[in-house]
Amino acid sequence: MIKGKANLPIFIGLAVAIGILIGSSINFKNKAVLFSSNTNEAKIKRLINYIQYDYVDKVNTDSLLDDAITNMLVKLDPHSVYIPKEELKQVTENMQGKFVGIGVTFLMHEDSVAVTSVIEGGPSYKAGIKAGDRIIIAGKDSLFGESIEKKAGVKENEKGTLLGSRKISEAVMNSLKGEAETNVLVSVYRRSTNEILNIPIARDEVPIKSVPGYYMINNKLGYINVERFARTTYLEFKLALNELLNKGMTSLVLDLRGNPGGYMDIANDIIDEFLEDGKLIVFTKNKNGEVDKSYATEKGDFEEGKVFVLIDQNSASASEIVAGALQDNDKGTIVGRRSFGKGLVQQEMDLGDGSAVRLTTSRYYTPTGRSIQKPYSHNNDNSYSSDYLNRIHNGELVSKDSIKVNDTLKYTTPKGKVVYGGGGIIPDVFVPVDTTRTYNNRYYRGLNAFVFKYIDNHREELNEWKLEDFVTNFDKNEKVLNLYLEELDLKNPIGPKSKEDLKRYFKAFFARDLFGQTGYFMVTQEKDNMILKVIELDSNQ
Repeated sequence: MIKGKANLPIFIGLAVAIGILIGSSINFKNKAVLFSSNTNEAKIKRLINYIQYDYVDKVNTDSLLDDAITNMLVKLDPHSVYIPKEELKQVTENMQGKFVGIGVTFLMHEDSVAVTSVIEGGPSYKAGIKAGDRIIIAGKDSLFGESIEKKAGVKENEKGTLLGSRKISEAVMNSLKGEAETNVLVSVYRRSTNEILNIPIARDEVPIKSVPGYYMINNKLGYINVERFARTTYLEFKLALNELLNKGMTSLVLDLRGNPGGYMDIANDIIDEFLEDGKLIVFTKNKNGEVDKSYATEKGDFEEGKVFVLIDQNSASASEIVAGALQDNDKGTIVGRRSFGKGLVQQEMDLGDGSAVRLTTSRYYTPTGRSIQKPYSHNNDNSYSSDYLNRIHNGELVSKDSIKVNDTLKYTTPKGKVVYGGGGIIPDVFVPVDTTRTYNNRYYRGLNAFVFKYIDNHREELNEWKLEDFVTNFDKNEKVLNLYLEELDLKNPIGPKSKEDLKRYFKAFFARDLFGQTGYFMVTQEKDNMILKVIELDSNQ
């Protein structure tokens, strides 16, 4: 047996082997296998010993083992992944829907940390921090100028780059975050009163919203955006649903575009709001053939309403469970483009050293019995990751006729609608990608900074706006937009189509900073082709 520091990698190796064995028997019915005479554990121990003591160069065996675990999982399927301990905390916070901090969003403005928004009800909100405050000191850390660059480890050639900005943001967050119920004393410069204030803030749990925006599109059609299926998503969704119902909503747009998935049980809870008691939502099957079925209950509050689900090529996993369950039960209308095609279920397993593995333990199937998992190879070829490029080349993003279907994977819903398995959810109503929008990075490169600066200089008058009035009337004469274009100092005049697109996102960035993501959605979706298609469909039904 290896002594001293060599023990850690051995235990990690054992944890990997045990974790994989546990994953293969997810219901833990085969515990005896963990203590079998299999020589794999001994092989891992012996190899680590050889490298630790006999290899010609000094090697970080922890890092080496991390790479080995990653390469091992790659051989299984595209979605079994290793999460190193330095990444697991952030991943866990994101999926739990909360983190411990002070509850502000910020950007670096003229070498200082400028607060762009304060989360209502959060620690900073309670302490009296306001949007526009510059945080210059947190605890013993100076957060401005060369001090923050030095703390972040920004090299000379990284200044002003994306990498440098990311390092600075991480350094600021490290200074502001900490354990719950601990205090951090911050010094802020408040421009509106030209004073420096010392404000103690008690760190606490801060929500990470997974339902960032919702509103009424018209007097009967509501909109809810769901970014991922985190532990708090159903409660956020339910709050949004109830508020829109109270405003008279009879039809709902559920926007799952770009939603990568998350917890299956949370997706099931949301589906239950739309399906009648006893309807099959989804079922899973493991390698032993064991089937686990999930059914709708009697609790749904929108069983009589019309629902339109928006999906695209980046809607995956739990998003596809929602779309598939509604489509297979002939509930609502799926609008958009073919979804990603992920029909594998992972379980997160602790490896004992702060790292974890997400191991595929079963497949899921929609109510008609179809698997929507797209084909993949166990040899780690590039076909799976290049699927999006293939869709572009095949013309699938602009034409529904270019979507390839497998007639052997044809299924029929209770009302006779034909649906297909084998690679994502094909929408009931296809909406091509918008090829008319122009995008030139030079028009947008300074937009965040300009919007913050303008709001900072006109905060009092801008705070007088109401959201709906702002969306309709802000900068109608383009006076503010023209100030931005002058600041960009373009050599050639901007074209009419580019200016139309820029004007929309220009207003949207203002709406986001003043009213949150709901404001952003309300502005951008005025010309959103999928939203416009839903409005047309809803008015015709």
